Amino acid sequence: MNPVVSPEGLALLTLVQNASLPVKLVMALLMLASFISWTMIFRKWYALRQAQAVASRFERRFWSGGNIVQMYNELAGKGANPAGMESLFVEGFREYKRLVGQPNIQPMEILEGVQRAMRVALSREIDYLEMHLPFLATVGSTSPYVGLFGTVWGIMNSFRSLGAVQQPTIGHVAPGIAEALIATAIGLFAAIPAVIAYNRYSSQVERLVTRYEIFMAEFSSILQRQAFAARSG
Repeated sequence: MNPVVSPEGLALLTLVQNASLPVKLVMALLMLASFISWTMIFRKWYALRQAQAVASRFERRFWSGGNIVQMYNELAGKGANPAGMESLFVEGFREYKRLVGQPNIQPMEILEGVQRAMRVALSREIDYLEMHLPFLATVGSTSPYVGLFGTVWGIMNSFRSLGAVQQPTIGHVAPGIAEALIATAIGLFAAIPAVIAYNRYSSQVERLVTRYEIFMAEFSSILQRQAFAARSG
């Protein structure tokens, strides 16, 4: 396939190669940002998909009426790697087992300790889920302005070339304007996917965190009833 050529016979690749050094640096920076953001987009897609699958699988097992102690032993056993909602369950039940065996401790104190342990685990999970999202937000918000810098520089070169000739023609300004437009296009190419991915993944993270918080509240109620039953017995 022949390269895309402007009416003046300027190939797209030739325009990039002949661009001024600042514009080349802008293009290289934007392409690097685009490559990294696409890598993070796919990695985050996989991570969120796994987290949702783990949460759904754990909820089905937890609410099927299975033995909580057996579940805990399996998830907290040697070689186990609980993640997501599983991690909240393991940390909460581990704290419950530690506190319920202490003498002269009230059920509400047990509940508070369990909730603290699960909140710490939730904070770790939120940090993991939000990993790479700030970078996508940064690329999405700054890439158009970086591309605009290349655009301004290319237009400045075009005006300087006009001042260096006695009879300016479109051929004198076309290269500078073309490289300016290329820099703008690359900036948009880097920004648009990053913005779309950031908005989509942020929404998924919020929904997943809401599921975690609902489980924490329901699990706390279960452990509260068990703590009162253990003390009354």
